[in-house]
Amino acid sequence: MHTVPTKPSGDLVIKTLAMPGDTNSNGDIFGGWVLSQMDLGGGIIAKTHSPSGRAVTVAVDGMSFINPVTVGEVVSCYAKVLKFGRTSMQIEIETWVYDYLTQDSKIVTRGIFTYVAVDSNGRPIVIYPAH
Repeated sequence: MHTVPTKPSGDLVIKTLAMPGDTNSNGDIFGGWVLSQMDLGGGIIAKTHSPSGRAVTVAVDGMSFINPVTVGEVVSCYAKVLKFGRTSMQIEIETWVYDYLTQDSKIVTRGIFTYVAVDSNGRPIVIYPAH
């Protein structure tokens, strides 16, 4: 069983506000919107390790939602590289929310995203991890 973290892990890569247009039929923020914010944040980290400045998402593993996101909460994504391959990297991304009314922060979800560095033609290229 996984423990629920009490504070974010990684670098802040996205911070935005959950808006009414991002809700599902239950009035909660749509999970796909959260996933897209995570992918954007992970992509920022992945681009920094790609010699061409381009990287593509090839997999998302182990995501599960722990808490919902509601309209008006501040959504923050934190990311860190877990592992480098020859052309790929695995990045763990956590999403947290902050509620200004309750002044409470809580984790929403976390997952491991795999990105591949690509050239201008979309072909995989060798990455050189930062030391």
